Amino acid sequence: MPSGGCGNENPAKPGGRRVSPVCTLTPALLVKTAELDPRENYLMGFHPHGVLAAGAFLNFCTEASGFSTIFPGITPHLMMLSLWFRIPFFRDYLMSGGLVSSDKQSASYVLRKPEGGNMLAIIVGGAQEALDARPGSCTLLLKNRKGFVRLAIQHGTPLVPIFSFGENDLFEQVRNPKGSWLRQIQHRLQQIMGISLPLFHARGIFQYSFGLIPYRRPIYTVVGKPIPVQRKHRPSEEEVDQVHQKYLNELSKLFEEHKAKYNIPEDRHLEFI
Repeated sequence: MPSGGCGNENPAKPGGRRVSPVCTLTPALLVKTAELDPRENYLMGFHPHGVLAAGAFLNFCTEASGFSTIFPGITPHLMMLSLWFRIPFFRDYLMSGGLVSSDKQSASYVLRKPEGGNMLAIIVGGAQEALDARPGSCTLLLKNRKGFVRLAIQHGTPLVPIFSFGENDLFEQVRNPKGSWLRQIQHRLQQIMGISLPLFHARGIFQYSFGLIPYRRPIYTVVGKPIPVQRKHRPSEEEVDQVHQKYLNELSKLFEEHKAKYNIPEDRHLEFI
């Protein structure tokens, strides 16, 4: 869910194509903590997934938060489950926003562009993390997710952590603790279809007690500093683990430095599972 210069790309390429009219939706606040060199490509980890990954879409697939002004010369691309690209016409809509399929070929196409200036955002927690998205949650499904780190090392692409404050506060989710019948059904459906089906609710159009429209709560998406990564075609498990741990440390640091600004209690910290 991206947008940079809102230019056009070849629709036959796995990198997606962007069309200007789709680049204006509901505003969200994008916070920059460091400059990004437009001569380089970047791999960004977006956290948390939330119920619908609204912050990722608004910031990286539209100009709602003014991405192209905040990060000039950078074109964002957001990865999405390959399943959605199999649907006729909907596939074209997704590509018009710069979305790309979540497969290695599409990721590599973006990251290996020699001219640089491309940002690939991955919602690392994915569909499984969406099942734990509820107001106040600071739990991230990240402890054993290292594929994006390996991809960054293979391309020598800097890693950039992103935390979207308020992402989990947009909807309430039906209680589904692990081991419950609902969670078991959701987990099974995820295994079969590749997507999770969180049961959520928020407000309606003319009333605020129940509906599927998100609550009027702000999203503050904070983009961290790039983590340099040394390129290696076949990194060892140890090398991947080292970079992964550094990423966890930088993400935690980003959260701690900014949480007070966005009304997160002092005793609340990120938890990686």
